[in-house]
Amino acid sequence: MFPRLTALTPRLRGLQVALSSAGSGCRFAVDHDRQNRRFTVRPGTAHECAVLSYSFIGDKEVDLMSTYVPEALRGQGVAALLSQAAVEFLVEGNLKARVSCWYIQKYMEEHPHNHFYMHFLPQLL
Repeated sequence: MFPRLTALTPRLRGLQVALSSAGSGCRFAVDHDRQNRRFTVRPGTAHECAVLSYSFIGDKEVDLMSTYVPEALRGQGVAALLSQAAVEFLVEGNLKARVSCWYIQKYMEEHPHNHFYMHFLPQLL
């Protein structure tokens, strides 16, 4: 049904990563919703969830389009956790990315891991 998605490594199929938010001491679960092409963080009591959306623009290329963090979760590192999960998705799937989202561009500037840059399309670095 989604040939680009099924070609990725089995390790990514059930990606649910518990990541610690720097400085907050809280733990959030980042879920990868492949069908809707997004990463989410949904705290137990909140109705809204934080979202990083992407779309495939080629067989091995994605556009990291946007992030949204509800006000109740802001300032806790949730957008950074979503960005980290998206970068790990790129690395594991050997994908290239266009970054349309200003926050993800900022995240990459603040976390200059050289081995990640090979996964971003050169014109956007």
